[in-house]
Amino acid sequence: MIAHLTGRLAATDIDHAVIDVGGVGYLVGSSAKTLAAIGPVGGTVTIHTEMLVSEDSIRLMGFADADERDWFRLLTGVQGVGARVALAILSVLAPDELRAAVARQDKAMVARANGVGPKLAERIVRELKDKAGGFGIGAAGVAGASPAAGGQAQDAVSALLNLGFRAPEANAAVRAAEDAIGPDAPFDTLVREALKRASR
Repeated sequence: MIAHLTGRLAATDIDHAVIDVGGVGYLVGSSAKTLAAIGPVGGTVTIHTEMLVSEDSIRLMGFADADERDWFRLLTGVQGVGARVALAILSVLAPDELRAAVARQDKAMVARANGVGPKLAERIVRELKDKAGGFGIGAAGVAGASPAAGGQAQDAVSALLNLGFRAPEANAAVRAAEDAIGPDAPFDTLVREALKRASR
């Protein structure tokens, strides 16, 4: 699984960017907000990614931060919301705005996105109200990570969530791993240590 890419921003279009990493161009589908945030073509960027695998394709989605990526995961977990619709929503609503819309059950706000009708918007805010609360997405970061936690800790929590751990277990395991080996440990070492502690 590719968690993030760091490289030269080779090109952008209306719904994707091309990141050149060591001479290999990765095409990543992105929201308008991410494309506006990652800077000018030619600069060095780090983009969080989500890999979508289907019978006939493998696609990368790219996000300016882990918060947007995790909302993409939540959105695509709602029936009727595919990658295109999720990116359309994230193009008009930043994570904080989407969080507020879900908390208020404001389906009209979500329906501002292209391809989202009233019924789908209602389903999104209804289903995500409980899921987002359990997932613990907040201003401090991913899945209730502490304010001091950096992107590496957030990515480690996301890795455990992808493996099927519940959010409280993933958070506790990553915090325990950081306490044991230090916050500056390599990402793979942090994940391995968190997995040991989550399985106890």
